[in-house]
Amino acid sequence: MATTKAKSTKKPAAKKVAAKKPAPKSKTTAKAAKVAPKAAAVKATKVGTVKTKIVSEKKNPVKEFFARKGDPNENILTIFKDTKIIGALIGEIIGTGLVTAVALTLGLYNPLYMIFAYIGITAAVFALSGAHINPIITAGMMASRRVSAIRGVLYLIAQLLGAWIGFMLISYFYNQGIASGNITAESVMLPTLSSADGLVAATEGFSFFWAITMIEFIGAIIIAFFFARALEFKRGAFTFAAVVAGGIFLAYLFAVVISGQFLGIQQGNIFIMNPAAAFMYGLLPSNAEGFDALMGQLWPMLVTYVIFPVAGGVIGFYLSDFANKLSGKELKA
Repeated sequence: MATTKAKSTKKPAAKKVAAKKPAPKSKTTAKAAKVAPKAAAVKATKVGTVKTKIVSEKKNPVKEFFARKGDPNENILTIFKDTKIIGALIGEIIGTGLVTAVALTLGLYNPLYMIFAYIGITAAVFALSGAHINPIITAGMMASRRVSAIRGVLYLIAQLLGAWIGFMLISYFYNQGIASGNITAESVMLPTLSSADGLVAATEGFSFFWAITMIEFIGAIIIAFFFARALEFKRGAFTFAAVVAGGIFLAYLFAVVISGQFLGIQQGNIFIMNPAAAFMYGLLPSNAEGFDALMGQLWPMLVTYVIFPVAGGVIGFYLSDFANKLSGKELKA
């Protein structure tokens, strides 16, 4: 009997243990459980909203095309806080001065020599300023918003100063040689620019003004386009310089072949494709008497060697950006 009782008392105890309910959840856990589904729902809603916005948002291709590609924080108040701008301006002065000196001594009728000169000069100042060394390039960089307006204006001033230094340097040696009597002005001549309006063909009274202007214009487009393309895949100073110099060589070769073979022009140096250099030894050295006579001489040359080349530089950059846009690639600064 005792054994039976013991067994019967153990069985209910076992049942109680098996039927024991789990401990009730704390209030904090219960609240967390309630909040968690809501938070997940809110998160899902937010994610869903963002995705919907991204998919449904329409981009303005015109606004995107003209969007700023350079430093958005660069302006007249911030640009001089860093000494890098000084180094960049020095690079533009040296580079443009050397380019002007080379153009004065070799002339553009030696395009093969010019390409090596441009490779060396561009590679040397590339790390300092990006090696614009030509107002055509700076104008295109400003118009395509790759550089700020203040940087562009400073570069233009530096380029004019550099071209003036290059012009003065070569003129000094030239005048010293004439003064010594070792050379004469007839035997050695600087390749000065001829006014496109003054070039007269065999047919009396015919002017090559618009023909020369269009050659300068097309050459500027070629130079700017090659520069913009070099910016897209620059892997080093030499690669960049080689592409840029290749464009300059092509532009000069185009000018020489068209003017000589098709137009029959053999009168001196009539191409420059660099408004800064054109200012120094084609526009400023004028012996006109009076303001009216001066403007009469300068206006045709301004149109040919400054206004149209600058416009060509802007178009060259826009062509590159437009081709980039059609190919689906992002524009680079």
